[in-house]
Order: sequence, then C-alpha cells, then structure tokens
Amino acid sequence: MADLLIENVSDTAFWIAHYRAQESARPDALFRDPLAGLLAGERGKKIATGMPMSFMTRWTVVIRTCLIDDYLRLALVQGVDTVLNLGAGLDTRPYRMELPESLTWVEADHPQIIEHKETRLAGERPRCRLERVKLDLTNLAERRDLLDRVNAQAKQLLVLTEGVVPYLSMEEAGSLADDLQALDHVLYWIVDYFAPQTLKYRQRFWAKRWGQNVQFKFAPDDWFAFFAGHGWRSREIRYLPEEAERLHRPIEVPRLLRILFKIRGFFASKERGAAFRKFSGYVLLEPATPENPAEQASA
Repeated sequence: MADLLIENVSDTAFWIAHYRAQESARPDALFRDPLAGLLAGERGKKIATGMPMSFMTRWTVVIRTCLIDDYLRLALVQGVDTVLNLGAGLDTRPYRMELPESLTWVEADHPQIIEHKETRLAGERPRCRLERVKLDLTNLAERRDLLDRVNAQAKQLLVLTEGVVPYLSMEEAGSLADDLQALDHVLYWIVDYFAPQTLKYRQRFWAKRWGQNVQFKFAPDDWFAFFAGHGWRSREIRYLPEEAERLHRPIEVPRLLRILFKIRGFFASKERGAAFRKFSGYVLLEPATPENPAEQASA
C-alpha cells in the first residue's frame, strides 16, 4: 500500500485543490481560488504529479467547478438560504464566491479534513455564515442528526455532494438519497453523473493507483432511474464537454495524444461521438412531487 498515491478519499481533496490552484494562476482563469494552493500544499502537488492523464483531471476539475458555481448562483436567485456541503473536502466557495452575508453554509467532512481547513484558514474571513462539522457520512445516526438540524433551521435548502456519491455503494447512495428526500425544506441536490461506460473505463485505468477504500462503487445501470426510485427528478443536467464548449476551454491534450484522438475520432461512429459528449456531468436534482413525478428515462 505504500506505493499508492491515494489511499483514502480524503487524499483526493488535496489532489483536486491543487488543480484549482493551477487554474487560479492562469491569466485566463475561469475562476479565482486564492486559497486552493494554501490548502493543497505539497501533498496535493505530489499526488497530481504522480497521477497519469493529469491534463484530463485538471480539465474536469475546472469545468465542474464552474458548472457547480452556476448551479449555486441559480439556487440563490430562487431563494436558497442554506447550503449543506456534504463531503466538502477543501472547497473554498464560502470565501471566493459572491455570496449574501445572510446565507448559511454548512460543510461536513472527516475530522482530519475539517481540522486542516480550520488551521490553514484561521486568518481568513468567509463571505457568509460558515459552520464546519466533523462527520463520517456513513455514520447514519450522526448524519441524520445533522440533516434534521440543518433542515429545521433552513427555509430553502440546497445540498451539494461534489465528488461524494461515486465512492458510495449502491446501498449507501440509496440511503443518503432517502434521507435527503425526507427533508421538507430541501429544494435542490447537486450530484455527480457518470455514464456507465465511463465508470468501467475508470475502474480499469485507475484501480492499481488507488487504495481499495477509494474505488468508485456507485454504478447503476440507469443513473436517472436509480434516483427516480428514491424520489428525485432531474431539474437540469449539464455535461462537461458541452460546458467546456460554452466556456471556450477545450481539453489541453499533449500533441501525440491529440493526433491519436483525431485518428480514433475519424473512425468512430456518430453514436459513439454523441456518447462521449455525455460521459460525465452534474445534475441538479429536486424532490419529486405528484405534480412533478420522478423521471424514469436515462440520459
């Protein structure tokens, strides 16, 4: 296990923060996260340097950050007064985004991540009311206590689980979906989407570089049907390739690979090309109601 770059889910937070720091240093940055480098440190840089296909992960982090930021802005316009960020990692949105001072932002994660953030960000001031909670999401009693407390305090609640659900088992993801759906003040839930073929590719390519505790476990045959079965419907889905086109930020592929991709693309069918455009994204879920029943169709 000593040769593994990532041994637990908390390691990924440092890795992802490093890419946000890299983006922030660009003259054409799509967002500025001045605290990302402080949080990522040498640990994040070491992981990023040692991982293959770093250009792909960097691009994914940048596009998904912009996408989720847009979802949050939409939710704020629609009256969300509380954000619950489960598995918050080293996210710094309460510091870097333009947020109303009246907004309540609650972030929960493993104790070591929360302690790291509190130490590194001790001299920084968030732009809204910020609370941090040390929590293992798989501890059902503690999780449900937190959900009940936040729900009771909120008028309109948005739940964010960026990079969380893929690491849950099917049973764990269903339990979380049920717990969130039971909250009477929840308006939206932002969740990762991966096409089935993407999950299979990732498992083959990354398995040897990740510990057993950091494997993607959530792999439903039909992503949308799974959440529909737990009382959720898709309000909106945005796919990373389409968002990248809108933001004018294509993947910066090394020259040799770019040639290879062009050759493969030339022989690929239209169906395969269309599938690639929907390989990953983020979904804005909302609780299903009798007026708006859950959708059973796939993407």
